[in-house]
Amino acid sequence: MILTIFKLLGCIALLMYGMKVMSEALQKMAGPGLRHILGAMTTNRFTGVLTGMLVCVAVQSSAATTVMTVSFVNAALLTLAQAISVIMGANIGTTLSAWIMSAGFSFNIANLVWPVFLVAVILIQYRKYRYLGDFLFGLAFMFFALGTLNVTGREMDLAHNPGVVGFFASFDSGSYWTILLFILIGGILTMIAQSSAALMAITMVLCTSGVLTIYQGIALVMGENIGTTVTANVAALSANTQARRAALAHLLFNVFGVLWMLTVFYPFVNTACRIVGVDPHADIQAPARLSFVLATFHTMFNVTNTMILIWFIPQMEKLVCLIIPQKDSDEGFKLQFIQSGIMKTPELSVFQAQKETELFGDRMRQMLSETLELYAITGEDDFQKKFARVKQMEEMSDRLESEIGGYLAQVGNAHLSDDTKSKVRSLLREISELESIGDSLFNLSRTISRKRSQKAEFTAAQEEGVKEMFDLLGAAMDNMLLVLKGTGNQEVSLDYEDRIDNLRTRLRNQNAADVDEGLYSFSVGTIYVDLVRECEKCGDYIINVVEAKMGGKRGNNLED
Repeated sequence: MILTIFKLLGCIALLMYGMKVMSEALQKMAGPGLRHILGAMTTNRFTGVLTGMLVCVAVQSSAATTVMTVSFVNAALLTLAQAISVIMGANIGTTLSAWIMSAGFSFNIANLVWPVFLVAVILIQYRKYRYLGDFLFGLAFMFFALGTLNVTGREMDLAHNPGVVGFFASFDSGSYWTILLFILIGGILTMIAQSSAALMAITMVLCTSGVLTIYQGIALVMGENIGTTVTANVAALSANTQARRAALAHLLFNVFGVLWMLTVFYPFVNTACRIVGVDPHADIQAPARLSFVLATFHTMFNVTNTMILIWFIPQMEKLVCLIIPQKDSDEGFKLQFIQSGIMKTPELSVFQAQKETELFGDRMRQMLSETLELYAITGEDDFQKKFARVKQMEEMSDRLESEIGGYLAQVGNAHLSDDTKSKVRSLLREISELESIGDSLFNLSRTISRKRSQKAEFTAAQEEGVKEMFDLLGAAMDNMLLVLKGTGNQEVSLDYEDRIDNLRTRLRNQNAADVDEGLYSFSVGTIYVDLVRECEKCGDYIINVVEAKMGGKRGNNLED
């Protein structure tokens, strides 16, 4: 019996692994396409539901789809109302898993998986088709696990185990207290296992073995529907307010469904049984049909729940906004698009890092503005406050590089496509160069502070040169931000870099001539040259960011 139990747990582990491999392979084949689908097909509540269904069917995981949706809300790519409709569709799409499992419990498919394994391994060896091979490999693993699970369930022969039968028989299936208890058990077990598919497989084993009545099994399925929402809510803990609201909407959607289902539980279940041709009160049932009853109920429940609530999406949006109010701290200077723990969709996690890198660039542009304002400040108190602000932003740039880099390192440990690996390398270089911009701007602010402390006065010509350099630097960084967002032009950035380099050389030569003529002291000239040189160095870091984004290979642009 102990060996059989381990065999049962091993089958469930293989089932989860097969679904994971299949899901990741589909994501690699789709790539950014899933993101574009979510963005383009959520124009209204009905297309949003359809989109959620399609994406969930594609990745074979409602939890992954919901986490993905929460991530896009966090990145402001989807509104809260759009996200709610997508989540509703994902709940319908996830019912496909139940039908696949029913097929595995109904037909002897063990002999069919071996040719699929062979074809999958062959395709994996070919670079062009390896993702298709991964998908078939995961699919074969999943069906192999289902076939073995079915056999193991029969070997356990739980229907003739007096202890097990007596335990479940002690619960009256005609009592609502029993139904509530099994809903609670299903929810808790799903929260622990973090996989509704695994609990669905166990439920099918218990029902087809004759241990659980169909009412008890369906109560477990209802509990699994609530338990599976925990994944998205945990993922959203470190996200912004809108993302937490989207995750809460998923929980409320399923809880509401369970509540109204309880009012019509027995008639609804009996209807599902009649559709499949099963008598819920019969002592002897066809095991294959019981698994189809579970799948039928799962689909009917989620479709009906969606048909009811799709008309109340605005009200659901208001409710979650009321439960989770906006906080000022949500808009603080911190990571906004990356949330710890979201690794179920590594291909799409790279997009999260990309959005965070774009925000990193925006913050460096803000730091440049603060630094340039520092140059014009006359009051001592205002100067010190602004200087402290620039120093704080430089420290934040160090933290941003560390946190985004650490996140990308975690994503890079997953199985990624070559294109996504290339994006990870590019992003790592981008954040490194952005952090260098922060260092350079802080050095520029220190040079400005040195000019102030030494009471160095620039001539009108020097002031004009500084203004021209600052203007070029601001324009170069503005174009860098456009490039990071995918709308800029690399050639424009290269032109700005050449102009900054030429201006640096002209101002440096003019400074040497002016010092020789005695127009100002050598110490003033040194501060002036240091300021101009730091601006030029910042310009080099800016073009490095652009080339990292565009795939340029000019290498480090810094000059001695």
